[in-house]
Amino acid sequence: MTGVGQDAAPGWYPDPSGVPDTVRWWDGTGWSDVMMPAGPGVAVHRAPARPETPLPAAPAAPGEERPWLRPLMAAGSVLALVVAVVVTVLVVRPDGGRGTGTTTAQDLGSVPPAAGPAFPPGTVRIFDQAAGISYPYLGEGWSEWALWDQVETTETAGQYFVTQELTPDGTTFISQCSSGPLFDAFGYSGPASLAATTEVVADSVRRNYYPGPNEREVLRNEPRTVDGHAAHLYEFALTWDVEGFDASGERAALLLIDVGRPAPALLYVSIPNTHAELYGVIDRVVDAVDVL
Repeated sequence: MTGVGQDAAPGWYPDPSGVPDTVRWWDGTGWSDVMMPAGPGVAVHRAPARPETPLPAAPAAPGEERPWLRPLMAAGSVLALVVAVVVTVLVVRPDGGRGTGTTTAQDLGSVPPAAGPAFPPGTVRIFDQAAGISYPYLGEGWSEWALWDQVETTETAGQYFVTQELTPDGTTFISQCSSGPLFDAFGYSGPASLAATTEVVADSVRRNYYPGPNEREVLRNEPRTVDGHAAHLYEFALTWDVEGFDASGERAALLLIDVGRPAPALLYVSIPNTHAELYGVIDRVVDAVDVL
């Protein structure tokens, strides 16, 4: 494996293991465990490479089966596992709380969003059959959702990685991209109620999963069409000043989709400012959602 040199600035660099069209985050001293496709909205640095810091190991053991990924492969095709990182940071805990992420990545502030999905052909996808949607698997460093159902959904699927093992309130903070059928307690009554319901869900997320007090700035609150289905996107940034949390803020997006079932599908993507270099991924994931 190769490094980019100890004097290289933090940023995205071509993956040193040689995965084509893929970049990995260098924090200034070592490689992180997250990768993503090179594409729009990703500023890729170039630097002379030399043997240095080894890459972190993938979370899954070699040969370990992932049944949830089996249906994602197109029949008869040999698809390369292109690691596409999408970040979501959500502090989920049994009592509904949430923490923030610790990571070696620098807080870079706002990063321009990517202009389109830009996931390479053959990128593995997660199929959430309960919710009725699919979206890209984010690759090495991300684990299959195996935590708990969230307050807002009757079932929860998706992916995550831990960003802070222990928060001041004794919980774990994670980066996540999750989905599920919306609980019927949020006032959904059909496509005409998408906007109002999404705002109620956003209030629930803010209350249940983030340290407080916090301040919210609404970035987008707009109707969408997802794979021909009516949807609503609500994106916001939260900031807080709470001792013991590694992050002081987070950007999150809620996409509520009428999938033609009694319950709409909820996609939740969230990223703390400790991983601000991944903010641009939110658009890429939202734009890559399909309805089953």
